[in-house]
Amino acid sequence: MPPSSQTAKSAAPSKIWSYAMSQNPPSKTEALPKPVSISSGWIAFIILSFFSVLAGSIVLISPLGPAIRNLFSWLFGLGAAQSATWYVTRAAGIVAYLLLWLSTIWGLAISSKIFDRLLHRGFTFDFHQLFSLLALGFLALHVFILMADSYLPYSLAEVLVPFLSPYRPFWVGLGVIAAYISILVTVTFYLRQKISMKNFRLIHYTSLLGYLGATLHGLLAGTDSSLPVAMLMYLVTFLLVIFLLAYWLLMLWLSKRPQPAPALAR
Repeated sequence: MPPSSQTAKSAAPSKIWSYAMSQNPPSKTEALPKPVSISSGWIAFIILSFFSVLAGSIVLISPLGPAIRNLFSWLFGLGAAQSATWYVTRAAGIVAYLLLWLSTIWGLAISSKIFDRLLHRGFTFDFHQLFSLLALGFLALHVFILMADSYLPYSLAEVLVPFLSPYRPFWVGLGVIAAYISILVTVTFYLRQKISMKNFRLIHYTSLLGYLGATLHGLLAGTDSSLPVAMLMYLVTFLLVIFLLAYWLLMLWLSKRPQPAPALAR
């Protein structure tokens, strides 16, 4: 086989990977994007996070500490009667929801090509995959802590089988189904070279159902949903998803409209 043919075959998976969420895959003659390195960005993020935590700790032990703790107690419903495991599972559930939301809007933005003029497509696709993986990690923490909680412990069957929960079974069951959808969508990141692009996209479209199920689960089964900050979080995140979904559908409709024939030169 000529070297040029081997190069073209080896480049094909990379091209599919870089344009996985695009509505219009690149042509065979289109140049491949250059690889993107984000290691320095992650180092900066870790350093910034460390100093942010350090600064927050200093503020909490200062004279402003009691006032800040009282504010957080009102916003997040913190109380002395609840165990540490309950705090952890609540926090993990909220973080998992926010990461799932980030993955959802990131995927919609990639499909709508919003980032194309700002960020490298391979870079944005990497972050889309990263948000999905992080969401699954915090989801696992949320589930495991529920099983370890002493106030309302869950059995393995109750966390794996929808609608078996002793607490609000329907809305918790929607959360279980949303978790399975999220797992399926995330797994396809690693199977995209073995399944067709059409199947890859169809599976990723179901992530919208997963996000909707997670939102309903958080609103109607979460113990924090009545808090002001939680209501604001769910409202803002949901409206942003609706906006990006409408924008994506509009762009998709415009791209499929028949283009007028060019006028013939006289």
